[in-house]
Amino acid sequence: MKVMFTPKEYARLLELAHLGMQVIAGHQGYETPAAQRYAEIEQKLFDLATPLGCADFVTVGSDGRLVPSEKILEDERLAKIAGDHNNDVFWHELVARLADRDLATAQAKQSLSGLGGPPIDADGRLREIEDAYWDEFEKNDLANVILLRGGRG
Repeated sequence: MKVMFTPKEYARLLELAHLGMQVIAGHQGYETPAAQRYAEIEQKLFDLATPLGCADFVTVGSDGRLVPSEKILEDERLAKIAGDHNNDVFWHELVARLADRDLATAQAKQSLSGLGGPPIDADGRLREIEDAYWDEFEKNDLANVILLRGGRG
């Protein structure tokens, strides 16, 4: 298969690969199995950077392998994209985990009360709880969040 790229297109592909590797490696590092799965492909992209007019996007790392250059690592636009992604992941995970916890608590209370009653519509109730958290965080950010350590405050 033959694919043609302009230098501008290839630069964008390198940026995309960099962002993808940041997501894959996350806070666990580039030695994880997930990151290693894509390391060879990343190297192939880096190997083609010079012939495709993007030599300034790669440099030789301390281990002799090609790595993203400072041009990519210090690109404010890419840093903003990565930061926005991290922010979105944080809020979605926080809302999902708090809502799951609250729903499990409600289900346990209903089960332990012995009063019976209709079962909780888990999907509907989960959406309601998530919506309430989204409303709260959009209005107040984390200002009203209180962490109780060991249940003692």
